[in-house]
Amino acid sequence: MKAAAKRMKQRSAGKPDIELGKRIRLRRVEMKISQAELGEKLGVSFQQVQKYEKGVNRVGAARLQQIASALDVPVTFFYDGDNKAREVESLLFLDSAFSLRLLRAYSKIKDQTVQRQLVSLMESIAANES
Repeated sequence: MKAAAKRMKQRSAGKPDIELGKRIRLRRVEMKISQAELGEKLGVSFQQVQKYEKGVNRVGAARLQQIASALDVPVTFFYDGDNKAREVESLLFLDSAFSLRLLRAYSKIKDQTVQRQLVSLMESIAANES
């Protein structure tokens, strides 16, 4: 009985599943696709997509391939190990569509003086919020 319980525990979702889910969400939001739309592409419910993104349910290899295709990225996008891993990690804090909009708008500003002024303004606002 204990061996069966131990096997079940090993199969439950953990920290790597949560990180994978964050990366799925990051890419989905970046592409402006809803959970329902992604679920439709995968043949699952939006609730299942929510579970993948939260790391509640594990994503199998075949399903990860489907997700990568649906989100137009290589499977390696979801894992550490290459130079993009650090870039992905740095973007994981962008957990909302608003944050992505802000980053996209900032990246379109070509004038470095304006970029610096914007960062200073945001830092001042954030300091006043604390």
